[in-house]
Amino acid sequence: MARLTKKQKVNTAKVEAKTYTLSEASALIKEISNTNFDPSVDLAVRLNVDPRKANQMVRGVVTLPHGTGKDVKVLALVTPDKEAEATAAGADFVGLDEYLEKIKGGWTDVDVIVTMPSVMGKLGPLGRVLGPRGLMPNPKTGTVTMDVAKAVKDVKGGKIDFKVEKTGIIHAAIGKASFDAANIAGNARELLTTLVKLKPQAAKGVYIKSIFMSSTMSPSIEIDTKGFTEQ
Repeated sequence: MARLTKKQKVNTAKVEAKTYTLSEASALIKEISNTNFDPSVDLAVRLNVDPRKANQMVRGVVTLPHGTGKDVKVLALVTPDKEAEATAAGADFVGLDEYLEKIKGGWTDVDVIVTMPSVMGKLGPLGRVLGPRGLMPNPKTGTVTMDVAKAVKDVKGGKIDFKVEKTGIIHAAIGKASFDAANIAGNARELLTTLVKLKPQAAKGVYIKSIFMSSTMSPSIEIDTKGFTEQ
């Protein structure tokens, strides 16, 4: 087991063996995220569901009110008549056939791909490249649409998608440690409220079992689930 550095020991000592409110955790995460870069702040939410069963799958999208703090690179795979629209909305890469060829060659230097329903047929053969990287557009996440401009703006503005893992946990980046504590808490609350709304009818008992907040290289802070389990 790797030994903790002096700084890590100090930060770990600041996290008490108790559950914190969102506001308390958001303030503390800033205090213990004293790295020489701006780390991401993440939530790990353990749900009382069995993802192997289709009626207990939890997947969705949420627009974080204060953004992600990340410069999201967006590729818009669109027909020529939609190129100007996608470019004006802020897409970093816009085109179709030339980018399909680049992807076939292994290029995936983007965070999100937005496309149109009529183009999805061309993306099918690229599933082996895009799927494992989480880049395959999906109508359920709003990345396959005729309103390309809105899709690009949503992604650039803080829209993220999430999916429960096989272990029943949802991991999501909700901002940066440089954010104000109130903005970190606001983003976290938006994600948790969305998860509550997506509770499967087949899920019985306490839905949200635990919530932990952490940043890159920081210890985890346990958040009180009260208020999110009773909605």
